[in-house]
Amino acid sequence: MYRPGPRNLITDVPGLSVGNATDEAVRSGVTVVLCPGGWTAGVDVRGGGPGVRETETLSAENGYARAHAVTLSGGSVFGLGAADGVVAALSARGEGFLVRPGAPSVPIVPGAVLYDLANGGDKAWGLDPPYRRLGAQAVDAAGEAFELGAHGAGRGARAGLVQGGLGSASLDLGEGLVVGALAAVNPVGSVFMPDGRTFWAWPFEIDGEFGGRTPSGPAGAVEPMPDDSRLAGQGRLAPGANTTLAVVAVNAALTAGECKRVAMMAQDGLSRAVRPAHTPFDGDVVFALASGEIDLGQDERLRRIARIGAALADCLARAIARGVYLARG
Repeated sequence: MYRPGPRNLITDVPGLSVGNATDEAVRSGVTVVLCPGGWTAGVDVRGGGPGVRETETLSAENGYARAHAVTLSGGSVFGLGAADGVVAALSARGEGFLVRPGAPSVPIVPGAVLYDLANGGDKAWGLDPPYRRLGAQAVDAAGEAFELGAHGAGRGARAGLVQGGLGSASLDLGEGLVVGALAAVNPVGSVFMPDGRTFWAWPFEIDGEFGGRTPSGPAGAVEPMPDDSRLAGQGRLAPGANTTLAVVAVNAALTAGECKRVAMMAQDGLSRAVRPAHTPFDGDVVFALASGEIDLGQDERLRRIARIGAALADCLARAIARGVYLARG
């Protein structure tokens, strides 16, 4: 039976580190995933209102489908500036690739943002939004352990009608392979079944990681949307007002195209944990990272990639539920 890694975090994938920076006055924050040396990367965008940066850089047909970090941020379009702080901090450390000798290092830092501008925090920042500063602070804070729930990019998040948050989970697949997921959970859809207490992701839970609640009766998945009137009253039924942002990772050697494929598979975990998902009001995006540590070979390569993608989907479903559970608890 597969088990989570020792931390049950995406940082169980060897080499990754994660940092959070939170501004309590603004009620927003930034989360950064650091990939030292540049990891092969891919991305899959399925929401109807995404806010993204450098996603086209990761396309398999382009010349450098690698990432030195991935940034998840609150702040909607203002939060895209978080990646500027991450780029500057990493370049100062010599992280990135050199176009010419003697020039600054150039880190590739794709990112995505969620909308938390209407949560009551102090957004009167004028010409100086806090996200560039928060991005640099998140780099300084990065390590193998990091906080979940209402921290970093999850600080101002909402999940349907309840508080959202930052979640993570991992799984050890044996033979040295480890996968993990990280999610900033801010969807218009609900993470709960109609009883309002059982997570849709409950079949994938391990060791009570998000409360151990199971359905007390039939699932009752007959209503395709939660209460539209209450969502409308909170201003949630607008394009770009919601999203789930995710990073999934594995310590295998994958091509850029294979990273794209496992990112696509991991999106199924989002659909298992949030109902509905990928709506016109969401900006759902999944980044996939591969360190290159474990050679999958050629004989059974496709089978192994399928297993990795399936495991990442399960990890993402668990990470989403953990993010909401820990933010509310």
